[in-house]
Amino acid sequence: MLRAWLEFAACLAVIGYAGFNLTRYADAIAEKTRLSASWTGLALLATVTSLPELMTGASAVTVASAPNIAIGDVLGSAVFNLFLLALVDLLRRGESIYAHASRGHIVSAAFGIALLGIVLIGLVLGDGGPAIGHVGWYSPAIIAAYALAIHAVLRYERGLTPAALHMAPRHPHLTLRQAVLRYALFAAAVVAAGAWLPFVGLDLARAMGWSNTFVGTLFVALVTSVPEIVTTFAAVRIGALDMAIGGVLGSNLFDVVIVAVDDLLYVRGPILADVSPAHAISAASAIVMSACVVAALWVRPRRSRWPTAVLAALFLLNAWAVHRVAG
Repeated sequence: MLRAWLEFAACLAVIGYAGFNLTRYADAIAEKTRLSASWTGLALLATVTSLPELMTGASAVTVASAPNIAIGDVLGSAVFNLFLLALVDLLRRGESIYAHASRGHIVSAAFGIALLGIVLIGLVLGDGGPAIGHVGWYSPAIIAAYALAIHAVLRYERGLTPAALHMAPRHPHLTLRQAVLRYALFAAAVVAAGAWLPFVGLDLARAMGWSNTFVGTLFVALVTSVPEIVTTFAAVRIGALDMAIGGVLGSNLFDVVIVAVDDLLYVRGPILADVSPAHAISAASAIVMSACVVAALWVRPRRSRWPTAVLAALFLLNAWAVHRVAG
């Protein structure tokens, strides 16, 4: 049991340290290449913070044969990412984070609800839905919806994501070559830790007598969400609230795409037909939490913290319900 927890802590440390540096060097690459701020914020940075989920899912379905770890990680990360907004709002003094946030984030949140809804339908149908070979119908639907989301967000939020690229001082001491090499180095560290994490999750589940679904949804999702935690709180420290909110919602969009990637790699059949129905609880929780964020962005509460209370309550309810149902 001690060994399983030590390995879990080691994964947490590696992904946390590498995730912080990945964000730093992604910012440097954006500066040196003069990439579009919107494109870099939504594509490069979202990919960086979601890299642990991507590698963990790939390892879980190909080597560890643990599809519940893979799906639990993706949906658990979506729930945890939204809970991050509650933590940010709770720690912020003065007005609510939604008081001055751009309403353009509603576009990202709405598409996030749509993508999560596709996953929820796939989970409810189980093996009753159509398939293309071993790939479920939902995988091409997710990819198409994500492409549409990126197109819509880039058109609507052109002036919204630049803060994500300027959350740290600029990098005059770095060349593009140095930034790319260091980015690749820390990406390799995340890949290694992410590939190891499903096996750690299986050991932890056995040691504690927990289900793979519960471990994937809560513990593995916590570790793979560390880059989002680092990026979000770094943004809050410099007052870039739009970056914090946009980063969370953008990461959730990319995380759902990982379901399609895992489905492609899982050759035993459509992946959502071979996992616990308890994952539907996490998908539904993430949908309701996203809807709460949409309402908060539209209403713009100044002193009231009702969105924070609702998000925190839903996060705790999800953890309790998944543990109760999945064991």
